[in-house]
Amino acid sequence: MELPAPLRQAVDRILEKVPLPELKQAAKTLSDRYRAELRDGRLHMAQDMAVKAYLATRLPATYAAVRASLSALNEARPDFMPKTLLDVGAGPGAVLWATSELWPDLEQAVLLEASAAVRKVGETLATDAIAARTEWRAGDVTTDLADLQPADLVTCAYVLDEIVPASLPKMVDRLWQLTADTLLIVEPGTPAGWQRILAVRAQLIAAGAHVLAPCPHQAPCPLNPPDWCHFARRVARSRLHRMAKDAEVPWEDEKFIFVAVSRQPAAAHAARVIAPPKSGSGKVLLKLCGPDGGAGEQLFTKRDGDLFKAARRLDWGDTLDPGST
Repeated sequence: MELPAPLRQAVDRILEKVPLPELKQAAKTLSDRYRAELRDGRLHMAQDMAVKAYLATRLPATYAAVRASLSALNEARPDFMPKTLLDVGAGPGAVLWATSELWPDLEQAVLLEASAAVRKVGETLATDAIAARTEWRAGDVTTDLADLQPADLVTCAYVLDEIVPASLPKMVDRLWQLTADTLLIVEPGTPAGWQRILAVRAQLIAAGAHVLAPCPHQAPCPLNPPDWCHFARRVARSRLHRMAKDAEVPWEDEKFIFVAVSRQPAAAHAARVIAPPKSGSGKVLLKLCGPDGGAGEQLFTKRDGDLFKAARRLDWGDTLDPGST
């Protein structure tokens, strides 16, 4: 997956004359903070060079994870076509770009972001490229949600890992209050990220939310540690991205986990592939999470006819038609 061409070109213009040694150091600092899940009160992207490092090394992966999560939401609720978006902890606008690509009729977007440097870059990237009326607001995701207005789609991507755990329940409750229809939360695809999503999922179900994706059910997650639920998208690395990370491979796999919930239930739920398929001659083994609340491996062979043909086309994160199993 790659960034949309207008976004990629806008990023290239911003990074055109950035000194590589400074970019590499900023990229390393940013990566170390993300990996350590630091909650020291400092913004990850408070400085201009940190924002540029994010554009070079993290924006493509974040965009890919958000776009995949929105696609799963869209598959579960094909009738949902949001006109308004509220993105909390917006960064430079990955959610705005992904939402606008999937739903080009989006009319209005409000983006809450604490860092002035990030807001400036986000506004620059979106100028003359995003059709929706876009408003960037300064604000902290844990203290500045009171004055916001509800939106059809509320999103919060790669934010919970930066928040003190004790603050999360109140924040999630407010996000749900602001959700006129659907709420999407995306986190890194780590065991810790999965645990945060499980806690959010349980809280939202208790508040009356309907789970749209990735879970095909409302029951407790059937997976137990050391196993955990997550997905992945292969992301193309630009030349500058590879240079900033001293990487030789022209791609990377972004692992993520998400939960999409709505005030409206999905029309139907399909089993979801929750691990990379294992294919062999005339057979494919899928690990599926099913509408009955269970999870396990299922073998499909040529004897299964059309069901086998459908199964072998599936990838990690895809759904198997509910009438097929």
